[in-house]
Amino acid sequence: MDQKTSCSSGSPIILPVISEEPGCCPAIRQVRNIVPRMDQPFITGSLPTVLGQIPQVSSELSRRDNWGTVRARWGVGRMDYMVDPGLYALKNPDQNSPVLVTANYKMSFDMLRSSLPGRNAWILVLDTKGINVWCAAGKGTFGTVELINRIEASGLKNIVRHRKLILPQLGAPGVAGHTVKKIAGFTVYYGPIRAKDLPEYLDSGWQTTPAMRIMTFPLADRAVLIPIELVYAVKPFLIIAPVLFVLSGIGGPAGFWANSVNYGVFAVLAFLSAIISGAVLNPLLLPYLPGRAFSTKGFTLGMIVALLLLYLRDINLQAWAGRIEALAWLMIIPAVSGYLAMNFTGASTYTSLSGVKKEMRWALPLEIALGTVGLLMWIGAIFIS
Repeated sequence: MDQKTSCSSGSPIILPVISEEPGCCPAIRQVRNIVPRMDQPFITGSLPTVLGQIPQVSSELSRRDNWGTVRARWGVGRMDYMVDPGLYALKNPDQNSPVLVTANYKMSFDMLRSSLPGRNAWILVLDTKGINVWCAAGKGTFGTVELINRIEASGLKNIVRHRKLILPQLGAPGVAGHTVKKIAGFTVYYGPIRAKDLPEYLDSGWQTTPAMRIMTFPLADRAVLIPIELVYAVKPFLIIAPVLFVLSGIGGPAGFWANSVNYGVFAVLAFLSAIISGAVLNPLLLPYLPGRAFSTKGFTLGMIVALLLLYLRDINLQAWAGRIEALAWLMIIPAVSGYLAMNFTGASTYTSLSGVKKEMRWALPLEIALGTVGLLMWIGAIFIS
C-alpha cells in the first residue's frame, strides 16, 4: 500500500505496517510514522504527544468548510475533496479518549467532528481515496488492511492506553474486526449509523439503540443527492441539445429556423424533461413509484412525462411522421429516465451489489436499444414530414 509523505516534527519513527501479498497472508513491512499535514486549512493547532505534534481540529465548521460541502454537492472538485489520512486530535484528547475512525472524504470527516461539540476524541482517518465510508467499504478502501496500516502508521498504540476503536456501522462490510484484533490488537466497535447519534452513543457506554441501527432513506436524504447527479447529466445534455436542434433544422418541410422552432425546441425540452425525470423527480418520488428495480421506476416516470409532453405538443397522429415522432419520444424519454434512475442504486438502503448487477444485465441493454431506436425514428420522422 502506498503511503503519503508526512510532515511530522522531529525524527521519524519506524513502524511495522501490514501489506497484502497476492496468494498469501498479510506481510509486515517497515514505514515511517505518518502524520497529516499541518497546513491543511481546517487545522486549528497541534497537540503534543509522545510521537510529536498531532494536528488539532475543532467541532465547529468554518465558512470555508461549509462552502466546500456545497461545492462538492454540486460536483465541483468532488474527486479532490479529501483530507490527509492519519490521526487527528479533536480538541484536547488524552490517552483515555475514544478513537473514532472515518474516511478521508472531507464531508465524512466534517460530519463526524461537527457531531461532537465539546468532546475530546481522536479521529483516525483512513485513506479511502476521497470516497465516503459506505461506498469505500463496498469498494474495499475502507477495509481491514487499510485500518491495520493506519493504526500502525499513526503510532496509535503509543498514544492511547486502551485498545478500542469506534467505526461507523456503514463501514462494517469492509472491515473484519477479528483480523484487526489479531494483528493490530484493537477491538472494533461499530457505532451508530448516523454521526449525529454519537454523543448519545458515547454517553450510554457505547451502547446502540435499535433506532441507531436502522438506515432510513427519507426525502431529505434523497433530495441531497440530486445536485451532483443533475450536474453529471447536464454535461452531455449541453452537447446533445445543439445536435438535436441542428438536425431538426436540416430536416422538415420548411426552412431551417422554422423547422428548428417546430421540432428542435420540443426535442431539446423533451430531452431535458427526461433528465429531470430521472435525476430529480425519481429520487423525490422513489418510494411511490412502482417496481423494485430503479430502472423500472425511472422508466415508468419517464413514460408519464413523455405522454404529458406529447399531449401538450399536440402531434398530428393522423400522419405517419407524427406517429413515428410520438413513438420515438415514447422510447427516448423513458430510456434516459430509466438510465439516470439507476445512478441512485448505490445510495439507497435496499439494494445489494448482486441485485444491482442483475438489474444492469437486462436494463442497460434495453435502455441503449430503446434510446438508439428512438433517436433513429425521430430523425426519420423529421426528414419524411
